[in-house]
Amino acid sequence: MSFEKMKQEGWIRVKNQGGPDLTMAEDRFIEEDGFLFKDLAGTGKLLPYEDWRLSDEERASDLASRLSVEEIAGLMQYSRHQMVPAPDKGPFPGHYNGESFEKAGVDASELTDEQKRFLKEDHLRHILLAGVLDVRTSASWSNRMQKQAEKENWGIPVNISSDPRHGVKAGGAEYTSKAGGISTWPSGIGMTAAGGGEIVRKFAEIASKEYRAMGITTALWPQIDRGTEPRWSRLEDTPGPDRETCTEEAKAYCDGLQTTEGSPDGWGKDSVIAMAKHFPGGGPVESGRDAHYPFGAYAVYPGDAFMEHVRVFTEGAFSLDGPTRKAAALMPYYTVSSGFGENVGNSYNTWLIRDFLRGEIGYDGVICTDWGITADPGPEMDSFDSRCFNMESLSEPERQLKIIMNGVDMFGGSDSSATIVEAYRIGAERYGEKTMRKRFEESASRLLLNIFRLGLFEDPYLDVDRSVKLCGNPEFTALGRDTQAASTILLKNKADILPLKRGIRIYVPDRTIREKKGFMRNTEKEKHFSPFSEAEILRLEEQGFCSFVRRPEEADVFLVMLESPLNDGGYKKEEREKTGNGYLPISLQYRPYTAEHARAVSLAGGDFREEGKNRSYLGKTSICPNESDLENVLDAEKSGKPVIAVIRMHNPAVLSELEPHADAILCEFGIETGVLFEILFGERRAGGRLPYHLPKNMQGIEESLEDLADDYEPYRDTEGNCYERGFGLGE
Repeated sequence: MSFEKMKQEGWIRVKNQGGPDLTMAEDRFIEEDGFLFKDLAGTGKLLPYEDWRLSDEERASDLASRLSVEEIAGLMQYSRHQMVPAPDKGPFPGHYNGESFEKAGVDASELTDEQKRFLKEDHLRHILLAGVLDVRTSASWSNRMQKQAEKENWGIPVNISSDPRHGVKAGGAEYTSKAGGISTWPSGIGMTAAGGGEIVRKFAEIASKEYRAMGITTALWPQIDRGTEPRWSRLEDTPGPDRETCTEEAKAYCDGLQTTEGSPDGWGKDSVIAMAKHFPGGGPVESGRDAHYPFGAYAVYPGDAFMEHVRVFTEGAFSLDGPTRKAAALMPYYTVSSGFGENVGNSYNTWLIRDFLRGEIGYDGVICTDWGITADPGPEMDSFDSRCFNMESLSEPERQLKIIMNGVDMFGGSDSSATIVEAYRIGAERYGEKTMRKRFEESASRLLLNIFRLGLFEDPYLDVDRSVKLCGNPEFTALGRDTQAASTILLKNKADILPLKRGIRIYVPDRTIREKKGFMRNTEKEKHFSPFSEAEILRLEEQGFCSFVRRPEEADVFLVMLESPLNDGGYKKEEREKTGNGYLPISLQYRPYTAEHARAVSLAGGDFREEGKNRSYLGKTSICPNESDLENVLDAEKSGKPVIAVIRMHNPAVLSELEPHADAILCEFGIETGVLFEILFGERRAGGRLPYHLPKNMQGIEESLEDLADDYEPYRDTEGNCYERGFGLGE
């Protein structure tokens, strides 16, 4: 006998001598040739897909051929965002035996009624984990998910995914989650500021280990779009505008995430599927308006640089240096790529996906739509629920059928199989049953292949205590903090005001952010707050850095914490009702901005909810919600004390209003308070370099082209320094 069985908490572990470890909640194994195999199908005999001696491709093909249309439809869905534990209200609710989490009295890792339903009835196996309490909860929830999935037909394990979650704080754009018990790192653009390359690769290797420990096996990143449009809200998650930098980092992210050291083909227990996004590059959105919303649907290419955006994928994510060879999954963006193929959202665009991506480029990995693109549109332009761009005349199953026939494999943000099954029925009538079955099995094979590659069919269960110990360990934490400091840019240091001397008295002004629209187009009320919590202030004082004073006149130095200019996304329903055109400029300056140099006629446009196609905002004025950040700097200067400004940079800011009034300026992309103060007091250095130009003015931004990099004049400060890409005073 060349195997050994061991009982562990909640499951059985089998050690096969000369073969993989197996874990299973039920004692349901098959012995053959002195080895044990899992009887996932419950047939009592070894089926090809259960035989770990066969190739992943053979096993995936065999299982795909056995699945019903309904079961394949389940595989073709990626769930909506799951919160663990789930609230009973809000956009992503959940219930426990019909009760709220608070009333049910269950463990935080318990499955919701909705999760049990979609695992059993809708056959979902691709689950998006959004918010989670901590690492222990995540690992325990993953085990519960896998145990439930094991009970269902064929025993197909769950593939849990996550958006980025290693940031210091939750992101303002998309669903970037704050880390809980794992190491913390700067944003995507911050990784470029820190030097990119090997730093990115090391981060991805650590992220893959922490993700696997949490039960996460697919990363809905890297976001490798070229951030050529400086007003785009998602720019901070990209590697920046430079094509070579984006290409290099695309390779580093994907290799670091997917590669298990020592594995011949790179796949194994440390591997995480990299879902590179957003093909063909989401950066060149017109005037910076984001395509999560109907008013930001169009990507434009006035500089004829479409292929320069695509090359990040073909020469980066699809041409890896490591043994996995290519990003195993890919996500097109919501955008309508103006001038290329049909005038529809990317996943609907037959030329873009079927002919160009699958055909000419030859990409054969999994393609997943961005979230929620097939649902019927809402009545309002200013909404979060309308992304079937220019496909509104079709029913949801007809939309899904078009996407499937383009070669897309799965639908993001779907929890119900019914419409996909209906899409199959319509397709069978239109193209024939044989064609549709072949097409569905093709997607099922791709999707199952990735799950086999991860080893989940053999060993899906986690040692929760080990997970807690590994995540956020001292080595990973230290590297994350080192990178935070390395990404922080010293833009100005007049008279060498930095580093500060210990024991100094510091005054930190409160901040105010006016009422504005949130990511989900909800209204965020005006808020007035302190940049640091009482606990942070107490800790810094106990560590002997400084004392914080409550009256400005008592200070030796002013520390002004601020963000780059915020905005409302470039559209307001109230503006449309007032003028007939709801479009407004997205400003990168703090003072009110009137778009005197904007296009008189937009390059793209058109939506069934608006008259005409011109989305121009020429002559219109936008108000910055955090204009008071600038006021804080100006008020600090009046005190006659040294002024240090620390800017959380979301987008390249126009600093001409601010720079002359500050003695020192630090630019950060996600930093812990402790690391920041170590920089301020000389215990760490700010080693970052600008990943893009900081613009001289908004006229240059309006006259730049969305698909070209840094094609505007950079700002030159009062010390004579030019704030161009690559600048930074740190050594």
